[in-house]
Amino acid sequence: MKISILTLFPNMFDGFLNESIIKRAISKGKVQIEIINFRDYSTSNNNQVDDTPYGGGAGMVLMCQPIFDCIESIKTDESLVVMLTPDGKKYNQTIAKEFLNIKHLILLCGHYEGFDERIKSIVDMQVSIGDYILTGGELPAMVISDSVIRLIDGVINKDSLLSESFEDNLYDYPVYTKPSNFRGLEVPDVLLSGDHKKINEWRIEKRINKTKYLNKE
Repeated sequence: MKISILTLFPNMFDGFLNESIIKRAISKGKVQIEIINFRDYSTSNNNQVDDTPYGGGAGMVLMCQPIFDCIESIKTDESLVVMLTPDGKKYNQTIAKEFLNIKHLILLCGHYEGFDERIKSIVDMQVSIGDYILTGGELPAMVISDSVIRLIDGVINKDSLLSESFEDNLYDYPVYTKPSNFRGLEVPDVLLSGDHKKINEWRIEKRINKTKYLNKE
């Protein structure tokens, strides 16, 4: 799988690419990630990528030319171009699994006041990671990349994936580790019993109750 991230701030991804699971996935050849500064595609003398909005208003708007040229230079028949924008489709685990089957995922990070509306004509999908405003699309690009990469076969343990939240529309069950008693806070007896049938029943019950409770909020 290949992920291309189009951004004006490539240095923001240094830590993301060089730590933990993502770094190991890249090292193992499970995923290829390229960070592209679409300012490099500007034809303006000063590498301009934004301008004032027609009709007036606050802020600067990302221009068509650099983004069109950037996307057209890397897009293939196997690519899916995703614009990261607050008014896009709400991202979830189902979409993450859909992205897993894409050979080349292109993530377009916005900034400033937003995109020229015509840029939407060159993307395949618009996605939002939540109902709040960020300074740019770089953090959403990391969130989406992380959620997809960890699903790639061989990146993390399969058993861990199967027991995670949202895999069957339920939140995960509570987990504990040693010691069994920490400052009077004790691990539930069932988890110390060695009775795997009862442990499994307890975990299912906790997942159901947790999901019901959180869905009420």
